[in-house]
Amino acid sequence: MGIVRFDPFREMDRLQNEVNRLFEGYNGSANAPARAGDGLTNGRAWSPSVDVLENETEIVLHAELPGMKQEEIDIELTGDTLTLRGERKIETEERQENFVRVERSYGRFQRSFMLGVPVQHDNVTAAYRDGVLKVRLPKSEANRPHKVQVTAQNN
Repeated sequence: MGIVRFDPFREMDRLQNEVNRLFEGYNGSANAPARAGDGLTNGRAWSPSVDVLENETEIVLHAELPGMKQEEIDIELTGDTLTLRGERKIETEERQENFVRVERSYGRFQRSFMLGVPVQHDNVTAAYRDGVLKVRLPKSEANRPHKVQVTAQNN
């Protein structure tokens, strides 16, 4: 018996493949088309793309939510966790059509983000324009970095 080198990444790949195989049958099969309105496309739940930026004074989150209305988006801040929820609904007049292929995702979504720093809850703002949600979370004053001046001492 020879020495076998442990490769944690190979083990992670194996685990990921096992989980993928477990969930392949969730929507009938891995290649089965999703039903319009079930929140799935090609067997995957819809999750909007999000960019999170951080600087010294704030955290800014950009979420792509095309085709949604402002009132369909829910934002909740609890402690240092920001949660985005919503539902993108299929247009009723479109649903009457006979689709050959459905690639756009519809349905409910929820994304949560641990901020890791206290924010000023009263000063959080959110704006929605051209399908992009922008949430600004100003950091608490106590956690902002402060420069400390070093002075020379005379003995």
